[in-house]
Amino acid sequence: MSEIINLNRVRKARDKAAARATAASNRVLHGLTKAEKDKAKAERERAGRTVDDHRLDRQGREPDPGRDPV
Repeated sequence: MSEIINLNRVRKARDKAAARATAASNRVLHGLTKAEKDKAKAERERAGRTVDDHRLDRQGREPDPGRDPV
């Protein structure tokens, strides 16, 4: 005689295994440590400040009194 199985348990176990596989692939794709995230954020901010510091236009600033406005 064959073994009786609970179909709900089989279905739930299958769904959990699929969810674990999806979670593992997401960890590989998107997983960064907090230190790595902080470092990347600091690099983006530093790059933004560098670009802003080298900007030629003077929006929002008072014009220099010795220079002719362009």
